[in-house]
Amino acid sequence: MKKIIPILLILIVITFSIYYIFFSKNNMILYRTYYIMADTDKVDIYDENINKIDVISRGSIVKSKGDKISKDKNTYIKCIYNKKDVYINKDNLNRNNDSLALEKKVFVRTPAVLYKDIKSGSILSQTKKGEKLEVVSYNKINDDGSIDYYKVKIGDKTGYVYGNYIAYTKEDAELYYEKEKYHDIHASMGDSLDAGNAGDLDYYPRVKPKFRDNVMPDKVYALYLNGGRDVISKVDEYIEFAKTTKINSFVVDIKDNESPAYKSDVMKKYSETSYANAFNSVDEYKNAIKKIKDNGFYVIGRITVFKDMYYATDHSENAIKDTRSGQAYLHANTYWPSPFKRDVWIYNVELAKEAVKLMGFNEIQFDYVRFPDKVLENERLGLIDYGNDYEETKSQAVQRFLMYATDELHKLNVYVAADVFGESAHKYVTAYGQYYPAISNVVDVISAMPYPDHFSKYEYGFKNPVWTMPYEILNYWAKEYAMKRRSEVPTPAIDRSWVQTYDVPNYKQSGGFIYSSKEVENEIRGLFDAGINGGYMTWNSSSNLDKYKSQADAYSKEY
Repeated sequence: MKKIIPILLILIVITFSIYYIFFSKNNMILYRTYYIMADTDKVDIYDENINKIDVISRGSIVKSKGDKISKDKNTYIKCIYNKKDVYINKDNLNRNNDSLALEKKVFVRTPAVLYKDIKSGSILSQTKKGEKLEVVSYNKINDDGSIDYYKVKIGDKTGYVYGNYIAYTKEDAELYYEKEKYHDIHASMGDSLDAGNAGDLDYYPRVKPKFRDNVMPDKVYALYLNGGRDVISKVDEYIEFAKTTKINSFVVDIKDNESPAYKSDVMKKYSETSYANAFNSVDEYKNAIKKIKDNGFYVIGRITVFKDMYYATDHSENAIKDTRSGQAYLHANTYWPSPFKRDVWIYNVELAKEAVKLMGFNEIQFDYVRFPDKVLENERLGLIDYGNDYEETKSQAVQRFLMYATDELHKLNVYVAADVFGESAHKYVTAYGQYYPAISNVVDVISAMPYPDHFSKYEYGFKNPVWTMPYEILNYWAKEYAMKRRSEVPTPAIDRSWVQTYDVPNYKQSGGFIYSSKEVENEIRGLFDAGINGGYMTWNSSSNLDKYKSQADAYSKEY
């Protein structure tokens, strides 16, 4: 009996092994793995009568024994997908998990950057809506069957373009997203101020991410700090004050016009004058930002983009020109880099990326994302040369810069905000190229600057100077303009406005007008009551701590 048991065990093992080998081998023969390939991101799947029942994403995996049927000169393979029997055209099945994207050409749906090097963010050119791109290769197929990015040829140029900006046919590329709902309302506004027709901007939906490792407060209550040495060196005092209030965030300058905050390596590379005039060392600045973050605050880095005396001085080839002299155009006592120039885009976005990596900013905020204001008459007289390399409108250049910036910075899991004038929410494209809906559709946060003293004295028919009525003027502006513009785009940004925390100057009203905690609170309530409830940021260019302290009651409330 003792000898029989081992023999039986051996026989059982041998029998099981033979069974496993035989049936495993036959299963491999009976059920083969196939990958979906196509020249578009989706493939139709059919029932046994070859009636379309669904679609499947390119790159998906199916199993098949190889059973097939033919219809209308096409052969369809019976496959198992999601535990169901389906039929798929044999031309869309591949045994190998490579070369699954078959398109030889694609077309530009949303005008986007043509990258020289997509990993570094360097720009080769600009694509145009409807333009045909010859596909050279691609990097990867996303879960939804789309392509992450393509390597393409346009004429004699070879570069890279993101797949989310393309269509597979010229007809689809030339369409507008939900034309009657979104495009037509903008196109009807015309171009009264020579900054472009709003209908020529892009309103396709964009992904507005929520980063797991970078959580934005539902309501950002932020103090503004300029990058000056006197402010950065006293950051502990600002932090201690903020802790006594509801403040949960800080906006800190990285670069303001003629006020670079720290000696950035990117500045050294692109603008030596900025580097030479920076207020703080890297370590001094980094230590200040670390203190803010270590105390639990959300931190936003502010960069003025197209108002930059130092960069325009270093790179006159990228500056707006005065046609009378051929030199940089002086406006508002400064020179302006041209928003049409891609080198200017690269510099500012590289500066932002460096700041995120070195300092750990949660969000980058771009200010002066516009052309100079109050120069329309000189433009029409032909006195200004913007160096328009790609024959764009002003509003296209502004929106396209922000598209490029968000694409680059989202790779680093940070949010992107844009500052705009309150006027940009009016129903026309402003002369300086800002158009609230088009900007809101692109960025994560749109931060208007509806400062009461920036409005005309009796704006919107108010009987008293509007800066003496902060609740009423901001509530009216928000209800009648900003909030209504949100409905005109499919993916509006979070609305988080700046509020005026400085006093109204004498030139606006004799003797000025003090902005105490009451006025600041009324501004905030006016915005929040209208629906602009993503938070507020305190604008006081000097970042005067005593002034902030005098308004502490406004910052100590929950809105």
